[in-house]
Amino acid sequence: MIARIIVNAARVFFGAVLLFSGFVKAVDPLGSMYKFQDFFTAFGVEWLFPAALPLAVGLSTVEFVVGFTFLAGVKMQVFAPLGLVLMGFFAPATIFIALTDPVPHCGCFGDAIVISNQATAAKNVLLFFASAMVFFCKDRIRPVFSGKSAFFSLFAAAGLAAGLSAYALIFLPTIDFRPWKVGADIAALLEKSHEPSGAVYLVFENRKTGETRTYPSDDYPWDDPEWADLWEYRARKEKMPYRQFESPIENFSIMDEDGFDQTLQIIAAPGYLYLVAAYDLQTANMRAFDRNLAPLARQAGKDGHDFVVLTASPPDVVDSFRKGRRQGYPVFFSDERELKTIIRSNPGLVLMKDGVVLGKWPHTRIPEYDHIKNRYKD
Repeated sequence: MIARIIVNAARVFFGAVLLFSGFVKAVDPLGSMYKFQDFFTAFGVEWLFPAALPLAVGLSTVEFVVGFTFLAGVKMQVFAPLGLVLMGFFAPATIFIALTDPVPHCGCFGDAIVISNQATAAKNVLLFFASAMVFFCKDRIRPVFSGKSAFFSLFAAAGLAAGLSAYALIFLPTIDFRPWKVGADIAALLEKSHEPSGAVYLVFENRKTGETRTYPSDDYPWDDPEWADLWEYRARKEKMPYRQFESPIENFSIMDEDGFDQTLQIIAAPGYLYLVAAYDLQTANMRAFDRNLAPLARQAGKDGHDFVVLTASPPDVVDSFRKGRRQGYPVFFSDERELKTIIRSNPGLVLMKDGVVLGKWPHTRIPEYDHIKNRYKD
């Protein structure tokens, strides 16, 4: 009796963990793909990049199905050995990762729960012993489903996991576990995680020519009457002005072409902000820029709303991007990893107001301006 309770507890523990792990990966397959690419880069096998997405979808589906079978006790003659094989691979692999730390965390629970490589290794060792216990006692487990119902439940579980991944790839994840989810006050998160600490510069504009010049705040000719008559103050900038503190949003910044940090000036500005995240302009969907985002930018500008593009592409790529189209919006620079975190699309559109995320759209679903205006108007 006690032995049966222990075996069933191990079975439920193993099944619940794998089901949850598979689910959170299935709702965000691109997140898992990026994690696989991180590992490939760390181990110098970038040629495996094309396999990252199939591996991401396949792993989430297998984990979800195996977790379901353990919880339901279905087809244990097949899935108990498979569960043991999985953990026989993942337990030593994650121990190696815990010892070498090639990436900050392995992403075993996606962005839903971030745990260290050491915690992941300990978890997988426990799962290995749980799967071994179930394997040796698989004949004693009574299934919840049997016969045709068992096969139907397996196909349903596999279809659900694959369907969640397909939906996320076509649209966006059904559940957003990242800090940039709809309703998040990004401005507040950034303000709490930043503290002014850098050099301050002042921007002045020539009243006659429109030329702008930037001066250190403690070194400009403020006491020259002729200069003061000709130049007018326009803006305040800070170069690398923030020290980072622990925050759900780490290492995020928006830099202009001169290397000035514009993060809070853009994100925390009052009013509506149309933010386009395009981590790589060379692989971004240009049709979305030309057919959807360009007219949206023009209409937003007419209504006095800010429209910016953030990219991790180098300046020469940005120059080529600008030459190919007459865009009326500024392009700023940010970290590739952070842009991939903002939205799982290249490009992707994020609508914000007063620093709060109102809506997010992939490049396949960019709405028309009137639709956005009617839905999110004051």
